[in-house]
Amino acid sequence: MIALHSLVPLPAVLPIAVAALLLTLAGRLHRRLPDLVAIATAAAVMVIAALLARGSVAAPIAYWFGGWVPHGAQVLGVGFVVDPVGAAVAAFAALLFALTFVFAWGFFADTGTRFHVLALVFLGAIEGFSLTHDLFNLFVWFELMSVAAFALTAYALNISALEGALGFTVVNTLGSFFMLGGTGLIYARVGALDFAALARGVAPAGDDPVVLAAFCLIAMAMLIKGAIVPLHFWLADAHAVAPSPVSVIFSSIMVPLGLFGLARLLFAVFAASPAVQGVAHGMLVDLGALTAVVGGVMCILQRHVKRLLAFSTIAHMGVLVVGIASLSASGIAGSLAYLIGQGLVKGALFMVAGIMLALLGGVDEIRLRGAGRAIWPVGLACAIGGLLLGGAPLGVMDAGASLIDDAQAHHEILRTALAVGTGLTGAAVLRLAGRVFAGLGAHPGVERDGPTEEEREPAQRPLWLMFAPLLVMLGLALVPAHWAARWAAIAAGGFLLASGGTATIPHLPPTADVGAWTSLAIACGFAAFALLRHRAPHGLRAVLETASWPVSGLLLRIHSGIVGDYVAWVVAGLAVLAAGFALR
Repeated sequence: MIALHSLVPLPAVLPIAVAALLLTLAGRLHRRLPDLVAIATAAAVMVIAALLARGSVAAPIAYWFGGWVPHGAQVLGVGFVVDPVGAAVAAFAALLFALTFVFAWGFFADTGTRFHVLALVFLGAIEGFSLTHDLFNLFVWFELMSVAAFALTAYALNISALEGALGFTVVNTLGSFFMLGGTGLIYARVGALDFAALARGVAPAGDDPVVLAAFCLIAMAMLIKGAIVPLHFWLADAHAVAPSPVSVIFSSIMVPLGLFGLARLLFAVFAASPAVQGVAHGMLVDLGALTAVVGGVMCILQRHVKRLLAFSTIAHMGVLVVGIASLSASGIAGSLAYLIGQGLVKGALFMVAGIMLALLGGVDEIRLRGAGRAIWPVGLACAIGGLLLGGAPLGVMDAGASLIDDAQAHHEILRTALAVGTGLTGAAVLRLAGRVFAGLGAHPGVERDGPTEEEREPAQRPLWLMFAPLLVMLGLALVPAHWAARWAAIAAGGFLLASGGTATIPHLPPTADVGAWTSLAIACGFAAFALLRHRAPHGLRAVLETASWPVSGLLLRIHSGIVGDYVAWVVAGLAVLAAGFALR
């Protein structure tokens, strides 16, 4: 335990220190050395975080910087408290970065070490965010993560990249202001920032409006980062313009991390607040269901592959927030497995998009019809990813979905909404695979009106180098569901123990449930109709298209791309969340 204790700061410190070293030596290193150093650093962080995850199952591991150990209830220092869920998220993030660095080998050769410096700072911020036990420190890591993400989004420095980064920056900066304001409010009321000290101060506060306002503001920041409707508009614009290696990181870990932060606060700080728990269990579940459906419908309307995958991320964040808002051990276990499963699948699919950009010269699904036949293994990987997104009853993602479904077993309408949302995302990816890599889908439907643009990315990288990390991600995503569920359940018990509760280990439901098969049927049915539309009966085709145009037109108009509109939706979201507390 002493050895593990000494490792606690390294996941956050090591990548930032290496980034500083690379920046100092910029221009004096062999052009391939930054790639090797970045991969080695991410791999080392992954190993350290995995060791911490394993060592914290029995009891959390605390580390107080500068030796400022608490004296009784008095906490003056800043600490990292490692629990199995936080450390697992940290290890998963490092794994994603390592694989992304492999995928991006040579991608940024013309820009020296700048990408590697930004990405390692980004990794260090994610690690700190995952392990910290202090609310203001959480805000600091949140800000460092956001600044690195803004720069990576605008990396190309062309008009499209700058426009996408502007919307991302404005909306997420509002989230930063909300978080800082909420932190100030709760510090003014409780006089502490450590999670455990905050929980002791929140417990006797009851329905104190200052405490509730603090949670409302902090939750808004996390929901913006987690792209929950109606706070999601920035995500598709940012993904569409970011380099494909950056998009892998965004969808796989940055966006879900906001919801992980929300879970930490709900369980570690506000667990004793009936008002917060009531709003979370009610309103956040409804927002999650709405997010899943809106994300799924918008996903099916896209022809630009990166936008399509971005909206699929939004849909799956709806599922994730439903699991968290169940406020149960099953919900936490399911959310952890789902976060990792969808991150692996989504990372692999964004690598498919990167391969398309490099080798096929674009990501417009309709224009590239049949262009991917020569790289059919990529198409096969895309189809497997589509099946997993669509609810196929196998792998890590299915383990998470089954646990979340079990946590909400009494809510049939909610389960139907989640099945529809995830099924539509799977249908969109299966349609993409069939059209681009098999030449099907000669007659586009509603997706032909989706926004698109011409893009290219560096083509000097060999296919095997880009395909190898993709295969690793899909292979990990296909780990047997019962193994993933058992591990997630154990980690959830450690998380609850570290949050001040009891180490409740949820029971493991059967993974091949009705919801999974329903979602998979929706995915395969919609994909088959989209690809074989010309063979469908004319009457059925006319009815479906007539019914879909009003919905698709409305949603496409709402997603206007205008930053002012997005800010208005953020204000509306804040009003809705505040009204939830006022009307509870």
